[in-house]
Amino acid sequence: MSQNLFIRNSVVIRDSRVWRDGELIFKNETETTLSKFLKAIYKHQNLKYPKFFKMDSLSKLGYLGAEILINGEIQDKNTALVFSNSASSLETDEAYAQTMQDFPSPALFVYTLPNIMLGEISIRHQLRSENVFFVSREFDASLYIDYSKALFQEKKADNVLCGWVDLHNNDYDVFLWQIARSGGIDFNEEELKKLYLPTHE
Repeated sequence: MSQNLFIRNSVVIRDSRVWRDGELIFKNETETTLSKFLKAIYKHQNLKYPKFFKMDSLSKLGYLGAEILINGEIQDKNTALVFSNSASSLETDEAYAQTMQDFPSPALFVYTLPNIMLGEISIRHQLRSENVFFVSREFDASLYIDYSKALFQEKKADNVLCGWVDLHNNDYDVFLWQIARSGGIDFNEEELKKLYLPTHE
């Protein structure tokens, strides 16, 4: 049975900037490392979650995007997570491989799977829901649409949090959004691409 689904809100983190629902909410004014940029977002959002500082950069990007998207709380604990990127956990894999020349880092090894990011979000919000992580060459709107619609049709979720969280060689591209049965704009490929590739000043 077909049904109408809607995009409630969205977040983009790209080029040292953060947008929520198309509005620029944070801009890093100076050249800095990714680590410092992520800490600056954390501080700007007045977040209080010490475990953040133990995460790898991919998980930090996903965590920050989710916190901004849902204003710090996922009320429906059955919210499904559907995420993807183009490089899996390669950034952390490479960092872990370097530590193996001396002494392998257990702290890095924990993050050598991309779905650990979903685990971090789930732990933070006590989710016990469906979650999946795909790896695709580029952002694929149709993948999210097909999988999310199946979750709703099979009654496995009433809300879905989706994310493209890409990171490699410190180049990052983050786009998160929420889908529900009401509210927001139509959930279709055209609207999703508009949100992913907005024209910002």
